[in-house]
Amino acid sequence: MLDRRAHYSNLIKHKAKDLGFLSCGIAKASFLSEEAPKLEQWLQQGRHGKMTYMENHFDKRLDPTLLVPGAKSVVSLLLNYHSEEKQSDPEAPKISTYAYGQDYHTVIKEKLTQLMLYLREEIGEIEGRVFVDSAPVMDKAWASRSGLGWVGKNTNLISKQVGSFFFIAELIIDLQLEYDFPVADHCGSCTACIDSCPTEALTAPYQIDGSKCISYATIELKESIPETFKDKMEGWAFGCDICQTVCPWNRFASPHQEPAFQPKEELLALTAKDWQELTEETFKKVFQKSAVKRAKFSGLKRNIKFLS
Repeated sequence: MLDRRAHYSNLIKHKAKDLGFLSCGIAKASFLSEEAPKLEQWLQQGRHGKMTYMENHFDKRLDPTLLVPGAKSVVSLLLNYHSEEKQSDPEAPKISTYAYGQDYHTVIKEKLTQLMLYLREEIGEIEGRVFVDSAPVMDKAWASRSGLGWVGKNTNLISKQVGSFFFIAELIIDLQLEYDFPVADHCGSCTACIDSCPTEALTAPYQIDGSKCISYATIELKESIPETFKDKMEGWAFGCDICQTVCPWNRFASPHQEPAFQPKEELLALTAKDWQELTEETFKKVFQKSAVKRAKFSGLKRNIKFLS
């Protein structure tokens, strides 16, 4: 039985690598008892701002067997998006590098679907679901439990080997597997992320007030950006990479090899003037199939205007 679990686990990890995933770890599908009181307190303190969806499905966020009846294993996967490409005009409004290429939801879901099909061919009938940042799954908690890294002081998952510029996705399946072990926290005494956050969203080590985060203000918030953000955005029009860029562990991040994440030349070439004069037609052309479409044209224009 144990040999079979190890064999299946190896099958999954090898196929994940073939599909381009950075790494893969496996944890037992069980109630997230450590995270439960932290999540409850975070919500009670209103740290989620206007992200009211975070209040929904509280039990499902903590128990994968409520998402997938009979679930035995949570397979966590990381996909690298680190890019050394830069927007050509340093004065232009900035977008987070994760949004340089095609929308990651589509790219990753396709890979996960291929992985599930492969497992069903190799192992037999498996029940399960694939998740890419679109359901109540605490992805950082699961990735941490499966040994892919630790949740750092900036509240992102960090790996000693590859840094933190990656997406996290999951398969939750009814197959018993060989489980990995969590790794130690290696943030040490470093506070680079906390010291560098211009809006003081990182209120303490390992704690974030989402309502103060630039990514929240430029993507999640659908109403006017509060004046408290004025002159603190540091040029970010969609997302923010500051707390990752300053993290010492990201010196080990290497550029991704995913063709779908290659930025369009038109995007990198946009000047500050181009951004100010952005039309809906240009928006649709440059950001077709991009995660930036989530902010919509009106949202992006609001962000650009707020920066000026």
